Amino acid sequence: MSSCSQGPVKGEAATIVPPSSSTASQGPPLSPSTSSKSPELPDELVQAGWAKCWSRRENRPYYFNRFTNQSLWEVPVLGQHDVISDPLGLNAAPAEGSDGNLGNGQRKRRSSEEQGAGPNSFKRTKSSSSPVQTGRVSSPASHVWIYWDLDVQTNAVIRERPPANHLPPHPEIELQRAQLVTKLRQHYHELCHQREGIDPPRESFNRWLLERKVIDKGHDPLLPSDCEPIISPSMFREVMNDIPIRLSRIKYKEEARKLLFKYAEAAKRMIDSRNASPESRKVVKWNAEDTMNWLRRDHSASKEDYMDRLEHLRQQCGPHVTAVAKDSVEGICSKIYQLSAEYSRRLRQTHLSLLQDPPTGTQVSASPPQPRLVYCYPVRLSISTPPLPRVELHFENDVACLRFKGEMVKVNRGHFSKLELLYRYSCIDDPRFDKFLSRVWCLLKRYQVMFGSGANEGTGLQGALPVAVFEALNRQFGVTFECFASPLNCYFKQFCSAFPDIDGFFGSRGPFLSFSPVSGSFEVNPPFCEELMAAMVTHFEDLLDQSSEPLSFIIFVPEWRDPVTPALTRMEGSRFLRHQLSIPAYEHEYRSGGQHICKREDMYYRAVHGTAVLFLQNDAGFAKWAPTPERLAELTTASRVFSDWLMVELSSACVTPFE
Repeated sequence: MSSCSQGPVKGEAATIVPPSSSTASQGPPLSPSTSSKSPELPDELVQAGWAKCWSRRENRPYYFNRFTNQSLWEVPVLGQHDVISDPLGLNAAPAEGSDGNLGNGQRKRRSSEEQGAGPNSFKRTKSSSSPVQTGRVSSPASHVWIYWDLDVQTNAVIRERPPANHLPPHPEIELQRAQLVTKLRQHYHELCHQREGIDPPRESFNRWLLERKVIDKGHDPLLPSDCEPIISPSMFREVMNDIPIRLSRIKYKEEARKLLFKYAEAAKRMIDSRNASPESRKVVKWNAEDTMNWLRRDHSASKEDYMDRLEHLRQQCGPHVTAVAKDSVEGICSKIYQLSAEYSRRLRQTHLSLLQDPPTGTQVSASPPQPRLVYCYPVRLSISTPPLPRVELHFENDVACLRFKGEMVKVNRGHFSKLELLYRYSCIDDPRFDKFLSRVWCLLKRYQVMFGSGANEGTGLQGALPVAVFEALNRQFGVTFECFASPLNCYFKQFCSAFPDIDGFFGSRGPFLSFSPVSGSFEVNPPFCEELMAAMVTHFEDLLDQSSEPLSFIIFVPEWRDPVTPALTRMEGSRFLRHQLSIPAYEHEYRSGGQHICKREDMYYRAVHGTAVLFLQNDAGFAKWAPTPERLAELTTASRVFSDWLMVELSSACVTPFE
């Protein structure tokens, strides 16, 4: 791979000079080496994915299909054998003088002619993935569904930055981190049961990780270890909301009646068993007994009557219940944080012992004296990666299975091919892919641990916009970059993500709160964590205020109005707000955060809340990418009709889109 040096920008307002020597962030994948569209091939073959390549080993041309990974020495014949719709060639008409094993007279390249692999490399698989086609049926003969477009070049410009001091990922450390995070989740579950008699609020541990990382100054990429304050507002708020009992959504009158009775009974029992003040005991007991008497007398109340009474009871008893539970809940938050810091320290000591050249405590990467303006490029690590242990790979139907020390992680074949492409674009220290499988295993294990072990747990925090919306954003607003994504759910090859130490090998530009673009057009779909969204808005304001170059952020956030989130309020009052539109609940959808492994029917889900779309732009960004009525109309259409369009295409073409 070539070096990661980026071309400079001549002056603050000068034309951006594209990087001339870097294929890590801008150019096409390096292998197989293809030139631009070959004039020697008909347009039909080019559209079908064929390109003429040159074999340096054999010193002769060959033909490669980027959709199917098929390699041929002879010019391919279109239409006789399509390996996607007819993988065995049963419907192919044999050509004259053809090989009986190939239905179109073409000789495949021999397996002995493939490039030698390292001990941790893998043999390229026949994959129906493509970095170009994005969620559309290209022709009746070839139905290739892809959820990304890695050919889009970036327009995001940053100041050149030094390599990061993160410790390089290692399967041994990732396995130990997974065990410790699982243990920490179990501690959280036990503390909630022992101290408050409740189950942990759903996803609260995941949101705790997100909220802590906003302020964490520690070394571990996942476990918080240096936060101030140590009491997490997110965890405290969510646990307290479930005391004395968790309030669920109610559909029927009888459910509302039972919930009201349970709340009154739990509040009274709690105030009797805790060290409460006489005034608190008096207020809670009186309201609880009054509610129970009302329930015994009135059997004709409606669901709305019960819910109104429940809200009144919460208002009367809530402050007193919170007062007696405060110390206990703070103890839960403090204990989990202290365990996390201890686990982080233990992991770092083990990690340093594995490195051949461990960094010193005072090692700091020096910034260039006068940072140039360059197109954004992936995170680079200043610490070299030691030899990595072997990771085994095998395929079960359309799923790639990677195993290390008995721990298996899985990813579907299409996303596995996507990771390979991202690695080719972004990684500069492993041209032979000797460390590819180990790094893929670390990547998948990291996100598996962050998601949690529950059914569909964590996937909502990694949801993505539909392909049609990304296409409209790119076409109408010049969007080429995602501010919150991962190698697994990204649409563009340039994005920010949570874990620069491992995601950087697959194209990540690092966490968004540490990313400072000077210009560019960005899509923003953050995890729905209030503290993270608040910090995000502060970062937007700073970037837009400091830059005179075109800068645009198109933000998708939940339209929570009861109560309204501080982040949404601040954006609606921002001087950089150019336009805002609202997409109603159930009229749009998101792609699952578990799209790399989920079932076909679970790929998309309808949003149960409205989504606010806000355009924050400086003056130059507004002049270049103004949200005009025509542009907004296409974006709105793309966000609302994708599901209906998808069903029509499926029923008419009889294809399976989620391969």
